[in-house]
Amino acid sequence: MTSEELRENVEKALDEIRPFLESDGGNISLIAIEDDKTVKVQLEGACVGCSVNQMTLKSGVEMTIKKYAPQIEEVLNIE
Repeated sequence: MTSEELRENVEKALDEIRPFLESDGGNISLIAIEDDKTVKVQLEGACVGCSVNQMTLKSGVEMTIKKYAPQIEEVLNIE
């Protein structure tokens, strides 16, 4: 998978997650993909101060991104 395909797949994953975040007043943006292994995202809106955002990041966002791009090892939230 090329870097461009990887970026497209990560964006597809975020598009799948986005409606759930938006329904709670939040959103997510892709900041960077490093070494084709680490995805950096930024949680926005209500997600920023949410007490369960780390759980959302790991169980929701990371799991969905890995479904689209299995080579991704880690998803980090950049604040």
